[in-house]
Amino acid sequence: MMTLLSWLLGALALLVLLPVLVLLIQVLLACLPARPAPMLKGARPRVAVLVPAHNEASVIASALATIRPQLVEGDRLLVVADNCSDDTAVLARAAGAEVIERQDAHLRGKGYALDYGVRHLAEDPPQVVLIIDADCQVSTGAIERLAHCCVESGRPVQSLYLMHAPAGAGLKVQVAEFAWRVKNLVRPRGWTRAGLPCQLMGAGMAFSWQDVTAANLATGHLVEDIKLGLELCRDGKPPLFCPAAQVTSQFPTSQEGLSSQRKRWEHGHLGLVLAEGPGLIGRALKQGNWPLLAMTIDLLVPPLALLSLAMMVVFVLAWSAFLLLGVLTPALIATANLALLGTAVLLAWWRFSRELIPFSVLLYAPFYAAKKIPLYLGFLLKRQVEWVRSKRDDN
Repeated sequence: MMTLLSWLLGALALLVLLPVLVLLIQVLLACLPARPAPMLKGARPRVAVLVPAHNEASVIASALATIRPQLVEGDRLLVVADNCSDDTAVLARAAGAEVIERQDAHLRGKGYALDYGVRHLAEDPPQVVLIIDADCQVSTGAIERLAHCCVESGRPVQSLYLMHAPAGAGLKVQVAEFAWRVKNLVRPRGWTRAGLPCQLMGAGMAFSWQDVTAANLATGHLVEDIKLGLELCRDGKPPLFCPAAQVTSQFPTSQEGLSSQRKRWEHGHLGLVLAEGPGLIGRALKQGNWPLLAMTIDLLVPPLALLSLAMMVVFVLAWSAFLLLGVLTPALIATANLALLGTAVLLAWWRFSRELIPFSVLLYAPFYAAKKIPLYLGFLLKRQVEWVRSKRDDN
């Protein structure tokens, strides 16, 4: 009985250890000196910037104001006002964008809006399609760099997409900002230093016209961006990370907005892992598709909060078994998990976040993780499967 218990707890501790090791390796690789961004050569490819927008009247003009100055003659700026009940379309036209409107009460979600926009662009196709969310700010020069990188590499390209805590935001939002930086900056930078692809992040993405028209965009999947990146990698087009191009957005400050956003992202991520993770690993190994294997391994690393909760549960169980029954090996593995995860988090904060996020925010992180327990229980009991837009602060 004790042998069986030791084996089960040890297996559980090792299961948690694997994503911790992947995270630590990514952080260590990310800390290596960054390679300089390549020089841009030749004329910029002709681009179309596609902006899906659902009731984004409060932010659409600001987003378009960061895009339009970067466009040149022959480029297009297309806003898809998708199932809107506000003035998104009117404000986008006033800001100088080409606007098409879509109404479909049944097929809801960003993927359907993107598909609608791409089919409209087919009347006069560009070389490169850039997808920018309607609440994002695009850094100067980002569009040119993404377009060049896409054409020169022959691959989809993902910009550095960061989300910031609004001024005066509480500890919860600051922890979320740090976790987002780890996910969207540290981890893809680490994989890139090893010559591996990154996940698509939903905004700041560039595709050749051939790739975007071949992709299956018309889906209501909760994390359609991650799913699309995996499908492209499966087909020999692994996404390339381009941190020299940056887009930014802000977290909602309302509790309702934060909760709906987290639920959509994390339920979608976990659902994708369970539904397709094992199959993707098998396919990658069978085909010798190492970029797909690397992307799948990255996908299997859960959100930091969930990883921390899982580690703490295993730690308590393993040491309880040691104190009651003398089973030592699982407790040692669980302790190693704790040390390795702590090392990865502290190193990521020191190298990439300490100028923006005070150390005190990290001390709040365990409480932040504990408050997300209902979200993860909700995944087991009543998983979200339909796309729902995150509520903005003013609507």
